[in-house]
Amino acid sequence: MNPEQIGFALLYIGVFLLIGKIIRLKVKVLQNLFLPSSIIGGFIALLLGPQVLGKIMLNFVSEDHFLANGIMTGTIIEVWSALPGLMINVVFASLFLGATMPKLRDIWTFGGPQLAFGWAIGWGQYVIGLLVAILILTPFFDIPAMAGALIEVAFEGGHGTAAGMASTFEELGFEEAFDLAIGLATVGVLSGVIFGIILINWAVRRGKTKVIKDVNGFSDLRKQGIMEYQNREPAGKMTTRPESIEPLSFHLSIVMLAILIGWLILQGLIGLESITITNWTGSSFMKYIPLFPIAMFGGIILQVFFSKKDKYNLVDRRMINRIQGLALDVLIITAIATVSLDVIGEYLVPFLILAVAGISWNLFGFLTLAPKIIPDYWFERGIGDFGQSMGVTATGLLLMRIVDPDNESPAFEAFGYKQLVYEPFLGGGLVTALSVPFIVQFGAVAGLIFSIIMVIVGILSGIFYFGKGKHIKNK
Repeated sequence: MNPEQIGFALLYIGVFLLIGKIIRLKVKVLQNLFLPSSIIGGFIALLLGPQVLGKIMLNFVSEDHFLANGIMTGTIIEVWSALPGLMINVVFASLFLGATMPKLRDIWTFGGPQLAFGWAIGWGQYVIGLLVAILILTPFFDIPAMAGALIEVAFEGGHGTAAGMASTFEELGFEEAFDLAIGLATVGVLSGVIFGIILINWAVRRGKTKVIKDVNGFSDLRKQGIMEYQNREPAGKMTTRPESIEPLSFHLSIVMLAILIGWLILQGLIGLESITITNWTGSSFMKYIPLFPIAMFGGIILQVFFSKKDKYNLVDRRMINRIQGLALDVLIITAIATVSLDVIGEYLVPFLILAVAGISWNLFGFLTLAPKIIPDYWFERGIGDFGQSMGVTATGLLLMRIVDPDNESPAFEAFGYKQLVYEPFLGGGLVTALSVPFIVQFGAVAGLIFSIIMVIVGILSGIFYFGKGKHIKNK
């Protein structure tokens, strides 16, 4: 593979992102589902690649014909397959860069109930997944017990985390888990929007919402994914002069440095383990940990440094958001385009069982736990966590925007505070990264017991402390 082939493969990303955007502009159903252009473009690329168009064309052309792989050549697929694992590092390294750290009191007051609820839902996905693995997947389908972690990896973590775990799955001997996780993440995004809209309509009719009393929907421009003229804002601030260093280059360099710091930390942990735990017991654990959650801590370290030393406020959060958004678009489109349909077909029944189990738990948890844990505006606040638990944070924000269009409730503030504590652990954080190696090392039963304990902690603290408003009384 030469540089020209790699460059050509990257050009294809832009083409399919634009195709996805055009389709979003034209197809009403996709607009109503608020599907990102990256997901649409990824599906189009999958259909036009070797797994669909290529197999169809093989009935009419020879194997060496240029259409034998569809319009996605083998080189393009090879390059695209490597990109999700790289881009997820950018996404997580950017999480806290440029963000203002609020006071701990505010995090506890506003984000505490959200954290307890999200904690119960996230760990509950492990409980449900491991039960499914222990009782069904392993005995009847001979699937490794680590599949019990796929619901949380795919639903809470989304496409990014699923892609980031690919190397871990491969090293542990279950590389098919990557394709299953990407498929589950796609199901999660779709079902998150669909069930979210259904829940909102139900809540409005039943008087469960405090802010809105009817669902008018978004404007046509909003559904098409176009920013309304009156709401258009700068994508970022020019914090440096271009003749010195281009602001985008400066911010991208910071993200790269955060990833490098994360890599150095991970290598240090691996080395420390090799001369201690591995030397004493012969077992190793850290080598299975992917880079992306550690890259997040690299970003936190840099942000702490800039908060104390940067008197010029050089790091602009909006610019970081644009870099993070670009990386996420590239990640999603390439992950979906290279997912193995053969693997999903081979594991179709287990795949469907995991999907149904995960969706059912999220619905049950939202409808039964959110009203008891969140003391006020439970629906407006809980629907955001429900959307996030189905795949991506953007889905949660979208659903919250529908039920609280003018930000009249504490939903957005509470959700943001909760993320500061939640993200380093669940939804792609350390717990997600460690879960699969933990299950392999200590067994599914140990993972199940630990997960049940964590769910109980979330539920009990949520119902009897946050739900009673004691965190406000004791403030």
